[in-house]
Amino acid sequence: MTSTQAALPLAHVLPVSATLTGEGTLAVGGCDLAALAREYGTPLYAYDHATLRAQCRGFLDAFREEYPETDAVYAAKAFLNRPFAQLIAAEGYGFDAVSGGEIAVLGASGVDMSTVYFHGNNKGPDELALAIEAGVGRVVIDNIDEIGVLEAVAAEMGATQPVLVRLSPGVDAYTHEKTTTGILDTKFGIPIATGAAERALEAIAAADHVEFRGLHVHLGSPIFRLDPYVLAIEVIAEFWADVVRDRLGLDMPEFSIGGGFAVAYRGEQEPPEPAAYAGAIAGALRREADARGLALPRLTIEPGRSLVARAGIALYTVGARKEVPGIRTYVSVDGGMSDNVRPAMYDSPYEVIAVERPLDAAEETITLAGKYCESGDVLARDVAVPRLLAGEVVAMPAAGAYHLSMASNYNLAMKPACLLLDDGDVRVLRRRETPEDLMALDVDLDA
Repeated sequence: MTSTQAALPLAHVLPVSATLTGEGTLAVGGCDLAALAREYGTPLYAYDHATLRAQCRGFLDAFREEYPETDAVYAAKAFLNRPFAQLIAAEGYGFDAVSGGEIAVLGASGVDMSTVYFHGNNKGPDELALAIEAGVGRVVIDNIDEIGVLEAVAAEMGATQPVLVRLSPGVDAYTHEKTTTGILDTKFGIPIATGAAERALEAIAAADHVEFRGLHVHLGSPIFRLDPYVLAIEVIAEFWADVVRDRLGLDMPEFSIGGGFAVAYRGEQEPPEPAAYAGAIAGALRREADARGLALPRLTIEPGRSLVARAGIALYTVGARKEVPGIRTYVSVDGGMSDNVRPAMYDSPYEVIAVERPLDAAEETITLAGKYCESGDVLARDVAVPRLLAGEVVAMPAAGAYHLSMASNYNLAMKPACLLLDDGDVRVLRRRETPEDLMALDVDLDA
């Protein structure tokens, strides 16, 4: 770490390459962010290649150190397009896809489709046929009805599709109610407690074109604690021994623990290191397998947010100010919920940094507001900042996950450009939308 990196506040939230220029402005990937904002306009998103590489390698290395038989697939819903898929694949990752659209993009990107896992709680016959035709490695069964649909589709195509079965272990991950997925009352996964999981395994065992490969669990995101993973493995191991092995006589060569690994969005947050997640998960899996006489399976992890959130940074230009004495000061920017819906949807907190004076002391507490026609269009509530001036650029770090992938054209906003920054090199991952793009799907009534 250089002296300028050490001097930066929020260093563990910013990309790993973040530093100060000679003029004292914020730089990422060897690029002056203020200059990028002037050249490409705002709102603007940028990914730091150094952070992306470090996060990908950090998780895979940590897990393989603890459990050598580990594969990793990237949860593509965090952010995906063709060039980004190629960057992720170059780090040795497969992909977790959740729609026919994601499968199509992955296929067009040239990645190895046998490394793709196809998730989703309501996969249609057309999507399943697309997945089989594309050669996806695993379909992750999410409910009992899906087994019959997949069997029929695979039979018609003359194929046998390997599957994992996603179970709901009834484990609380202590995260936001909208992002917890391992409890009983959720649309995801087949419950163990109701007996549905056992019935699902029976149906798969009886199917001719569906091949059981293992069990899957995903508890939600972001998960700052380690104990939910340990408890989930204990629950799964009991089902694995009692039902999969003893009652149905099935081998289980694979197990996926899902993802959900946390990242820091605010300076006070300290998520576990990859090695901590790896140690807890690998340790629990070994203990349970040894206690029950189970053969150790190949482990799969499915990180998404934890690979890309810190790598991304969002840039906005400050506009209007509204001061309500004794209540709140609103400072508006030229983006908002159209490019980052997470604060409105999940009450997600963020830091705000003045790009051209990141070391200036805080002078006021403001709420950073978006420009769209919703009172809920707020990007950051009650953040301490230097007095922000109209026309200056602010940055929101940890912007690489679920911003652009959940972006919309609300108010007919045009989605921002996205850059890749790498040691002074700037490449465009996605150009800014134009008015023509907004109207490209319109069909004239007299056509």
